[in-house]
Amino acid sequence: MSEPASATAHGATIELENLTKRYPGSPRPAVDNVSMEIKAGETVVFVGPSGCGKSTTLKMINRLIEPTGGRIRIDGEDVTDIDPVRLRRKVGYAIQSSGLFPHMTVAQNIALVPRMTGWPKKRIRERVEEMLDLVGLDPGEFHGRYPRQLSGGQQQRVGVARALAADPPVLLMDEPFGAVDPITRDHLQDELIRLQYELHKTIVFVTHDFDEAIKLGDRIAVLRERSHIAQFDTPEAILTNPADDFVSGFVGAGAALKRLNLTRVRDVEIRDYPTVTVDTPLQQIFGILRGSGTNELLLLDRRRRPYKWLRRGDLMRARGSLARAGTLVHDTVTRDGTLRDALEAVLTDNAGRVAVTGRRGEYIGVVDMETLMNSVHELLEADRLDAMEHQHELEEARSQQTHSEQEGDAAEKKA
Repeated sequence: MSEPASATAHGATIELENLTKRYPGSPRPAVDNVSMEIKAGETVVFVGPSGCGKSTTLKMINRLIEPTGGRIRIDGEDVTDIDPVRLRRKVGYAIQSSGLFPHMTVAQNIALVPRMTGWPKKRIRERVEEMLDLVGLDPGEFHGRYPRQLSGGQQQRVGVARALAADPPVLLMDEPFGAVDPITRDHLQDELIRLQYELHKTIVFVTHDFDEAIKLGDRIAVLRERSHIAQFDTPEAILTNPADDFVSGFVGAGAALKRLNLTRVRDVEIRDYPTVTVDTPLQQIFGILRGSGTNELLLLDRRRRPYKWLRRGDLMRARGSLARAGTLVHDTVTRDGTLRDALEAVLTDNAGRVAVTGRRGEYIGVVDMETLMNSVHELLEADRLDAMEHQHELEEARSQQTHSEQEGDAAEKKA
């Protein structure tokens, strides 16, 4: 049956009830009686040590691994009783190293599930272009390429586009960014945050990286062995009040700095900065420098992407040649990046500011060190107040316990 062209599926609730997986010959279950409710439209991240069962739990949701006990409900429908192939067409799935079919073009990979579910050809063509644009890839440039002609980051973007192509309410992601370099990984995380901001899917994401979990998750499930839930809460609650020593081990040192992953660049002041392009005449550049009140400009390329930081002295020493002048922009952040990303970029660039870019890399503004340090101080002060409040609660509890013990002693003496 064809999907209507206007169909837009938002998130769906997911309920796991006593979910269990036993493998033949194994004395203990791989996953043991896991119960959890995931709200429609939220991103839940499973994090835990290797072999704890987090990927097994994820794969049971779309029955890539069949459960041996328990129930899974998506929007109230018990999926343990329906055809697993039909279920997998309704649930997007993205894995490490993208999992693209090498003999298919980018467009064919993305079109796979819509074609299998009977969408009309015109709607499929439109959807492929729509999805490429959504993940920040130019349809004209990437439509006919094969996976081997893409970088690792581009392959992962296509993998996400394929998982979302049939507009499923649920997206399962099994360490999808684990095989790419750290810079590409940061950009892919930002892209996923932006997509979720627009699409409101229900995302279940598996990672072993707690910093990634903090950055992406609305809630985090910290899992022990056999997927026993050590703590299931918001990133902020886990950072400020870990349930036990096992969870504290995942949080690690520097909880206040980790909380920089909870604030997005779009939530702080993005300042304007004097810019010129590679086509701006040199005399005009000197004029803008004189009129800007600063000693530096940001040079943009012809697609308005940050290219070089230009100082007056650089231009003078390079005898007015833009080719030889300035310092290349090594790192940028998007509005969906975190303040930790921005702080790392500022410290790496060692220049006190980082350029903020849009979905196609175009210049938007600048975040500077002063803004970032103010945010760090606010987080540290919030942590100090939380610690004082926690200490006060402990003292009150001890006082009440002492008072109760004294009353008990007095009652015994009277008796």
